[in-house]
Formats: sequence, C-alpha cells, structure tokens
Amino acid sequence: MTSATPAALHTSAITSLPLLARGKVRDNYAVGNDRILMVASDRISAFDVIMGEPIPGKGALLTKMALFWFELLKDVAPNHLTGDDPVSAVTAAERAQVEGRAMLVKKLKPLPVEAVVRGYLAGSGWKEYQDNGEVCGVKLPAGLKNASKLPEPIFTPATKADVGDHDENISYDKMAEIIGADMAAKVRDLAIALYKKAADFALTKGIIIADTKFEFGLDAHGTLTVMDEVLTPDSSRFWPIEGYEAAFAAGQNPPSYDKQFVRDWLEQATVNGQPWDKTAPSPALPQDVIEKTAAKYQEALTRLTGQA
Repeated sequence: MTSATPAALHTSAITSLPLLARGKVRDNYAVGNDRILMVASDRISAFDVIMGEPIPGKGALLTKMALFWFELLKDVAPNHLTGDDPVSAVTAAERAQVEGRAMLVKKLKPLPVEAVVRGYLAGSGWKEYQDNGEVCGVKLPAGLKNASKLPEPIFTPATKADVGDHDENISYDKMAEIIGADMAAKVRDLAIALYKKAADFALTKGIIIADTKFEFGLDAHGTLTVMDEVLTPDSSRFWPIEGYEAAFAAGQNPPSYDKQFVRDWLEQATVNGQPWDKTAPSPALPQDVIEKTAAKYQEALTRLTGQA
C-alpha cells in the first residue's frame, strides 16, 4: 500500500522565482540564467485540453518515473538534469509545492518539434493508417489492425503546439525543413534508440510501450540533449502485456496504464447533449475516472521501477 497522498496540486504558485511558462502539466520557473525549476503538477490533459480536475499524486509519480528513465537511458543520450536538489531553489514556505514533484534542469535551446516513435499502431496513427495506409508520410504494410505491432519502430514527428492547441503530425521532410537535415537525422536516430532500449526493458516488466514522444534541446555546446520528461504515462502509451492479445484479437484498444482511460471516457462524454468537441472547457471527470487513473499511474510506476 502507498502512504497517504498529499493534497493535489493543480497549479503551483512559487512567487520567489520568475514564472517562465505553464505547460499542460509542468510549471517552469527561472533559476538564474542557466537553470529551470520544472514542477510537475497533478494536471492531466487529453486531446491537448487541460482537464479541470487534477489526478492526486500524479506529479510525484511522473517525476519518479522520469528520473528512473533518465538514469536507465543516460548511456544512450545526455539529459538535462543538473543533479541539484530542486528544494534548494525555493523558500521554506514553498517547499511543499516542490518536494518529490520537481526537477532542477539545465536551460536548453529547445527544438520546435516533438520526436514521436511508434512501435505499435494506435491512436491518431491508427486513424491515419485507415485513411491512407500511412502514418506521417511513412508507408506501412497493408492489413494492419488497431494495436498491430509494426515491423520496426517508426519515427513520426509533430510540431509543438501552444497550450490549448493541438500538436500537428508532420512528415520527416517537413521536420528537416524546420530544423535542418543533419539535426533531423540526429533526432530521429536518437529517438528510435531511446525507444528501443526503453521498450526492451519495459517488456521484461510485462509492459508494452506502444508509442512515446521525446523532446530535445541543445545545450551551450550545441549537444543534442533529452529534455522535459521521458517515458511517463503522459508522453507514452503503456499496455500491460497480459491484456494485449485478447484486445488485439477483438480490434479494441488494449487496457492501458496511461491517459487512454481518460481519453476513452471523453470519447463518449457529452456536453449539452452533444458529443464533446475536444475544445476547452472539458467535461468534468467523474470521481471514479480520477481514482482509476491515479491507480493506473501508480501501478505502472511500481511495475516498471519497483517503487511505491
């Protein structure tokens, strides 16, 4: 059993540091000129819309999981961690907002693309494949089904959207136009290498990583560096291996450890008698969806890392 969960934090309010940005989940504060305090709130977003209800304990779980993966993958790619204690950057009165849910990281020059890697056909990729047999310009074999394992992981970039807007899938050629051909190749190869190592490890713990997205930036020396967070249920689709075959055979979304639980509920939610149009404000999440989502996040962390 886990210990008592602290009060949910929907939005941090750290006044001793300049606020740089609030993302869908993280609140970023400047620490001097070269570091950023990233506070993982308990907000949850789906279809690029932030829900009004937080998921208690989610920010701490995401932080534990991201730190676990950064350590596991440090030989594949450098990351933005400084090794400094996040609590050292705030006042005593602000510690409760930071402890266990924050990272103190290097300030990087972020690349304006999301590096998405898919090992299975799911979500928007499945919808696009049904339309034209491709995902983001990558031609795939005929006859694939929802949740099919792909012959090899594919790289399908997206543009980063402002909060409230939808990320847009783009072709690899378009990404090369945006960040340059050499950098595009580096991002693609590094993202696939990170995914493969993570997916192979997760399988040993009984979890399929269907897809994930990475964000990269350049440090002061121009080194390509992994930033933001990695391989959490917010940036990835995690499926328990024991539920996969039956769901795949039935053409259904496999049971998941990620936001698919929230997404599936929202897909059938109505606003004023009409299906929700996936724009803010979102329908209020029922308490049972909140509780089940929190339990799924905890189960994923425990299964992957052994941490409570």
